[in-house]
Amino acid sequence: MRAHKFPISIRLLGFSAEEGAQLCAMLARGPKSGTAYFCLHADSLQEPDVYIGNSDDVKTLAALTAPPIVAQPSLLIGVPPVEMPYPSLARPLDERALHELLGEIVERRSEQRDQAAARGLPVVPERRRRKRLDFDLTDPAVYHSLRKAPPRGAVLIVDKGGAFRDHVAKLMAGRDLSVEWTDSPATAVRLCDETPVAVVLINTSTPGIDAYGLAKTIKAQRGAVRIAVVLLVSPAFAYSAARARAAGVRGLLDKPVADRHLVGSLKKLLSLPS
Repeated sequence: MRAHKFPISIRLLGFSAEEGAQLCAMLARGPKSGTAYFCLHADSLQEPDVYIGNSDDVKTLAALTAPPIVAQPSLLIGVPPVEMPYPSLARPLDERALHELLGEIVERRSEQRDQAAARGLPVVPERRRRKRLDFDLTDPAVYHSLRKAPPRGAVLIVDKGGAFRDHVAKLMAGRDLSVEWTDSPATAVRLCDETPVAVVLINTSTPGIDAYGLAKTIKAQRGAVRIAVVLLVSPAFAYSAARARAAGVRGLLDKPVADRHLVGSLKKLLSLPS
């Protein structure tokens, strides 16, 4: 019988490519049952469950002490030069100690989320597109002028079948939001041209779909500036950040994506309240 695994997403901060790859490999060698850790790609739109930061990187230490990350479960690799409100593991890294400490962090995170939900508080305290300045003398009217109305339109899903569309519609039920589906690239382009569409989710496993080409065609249309094109990426798909950015892709979501991450990402893209 296959053991049930609960996916926990990790975002790495401040590591070199080599050390980041080593960490991801360690995390993948987790317990046979229970938690399954995976590292998010830099282009992932998903909110991480846990941050792991390099204590030797000054920018990482600064990021971990600024909202909203300061309220998120985090772990430092290496001994930080200043006192930090997070547990740390010294180098060279012991794999067993890493998994034991992460297990404790995830357990505390679950307890905190349950307590927040019981009190009616959001489990993600704050989402920002721009970093908050520590000392800001900018006229508030400037920020007000930068605000845009929430994107209006449907969520369009490009997939080989309609099951995922039905699932998303169920998750987003109760909101004034249309969720549509097609398995045809031509139909997807036409719908984005002729009807209001706010988000396009392209399953990269859909037969006959060139995800980058479809994204580029959609974004090249007049009025498509605010359409967010997101790729649903499986482990077998060779994602290219350069091709995605050239095609106007907003980002990616790793498959299988947990419902909480899918809903959180859609709320962020559609500027919906938590």
